[in-house]
Amino acid sequence: MNQLTIRELMMMEDELRAEQITGKTLNWCASQCQDVSTRELLERMAEQHQLRIAELSQYFNRTDHVQ
Repeated sequence: MNQLTIRELMMMEDELRAEQITGKTLNWCASQCQDVSTRELLERMAEQHQLRIAELSQYFNRTDHVQ
């Protein structure tokens, strides 16, 4: 099992936050988009960011938290 330092935890938190913001922004853009193909593309991109969040969260939950 991996152990994370405080610095690594902070970096992971920043990355998770960035992925969440990006995913939400892409979803918002998709909801505003008139072009169907562009909207679908944006929705797929947002979904990839959501999958990345899940992947990072699972990794985080499998690690020891070192202080």
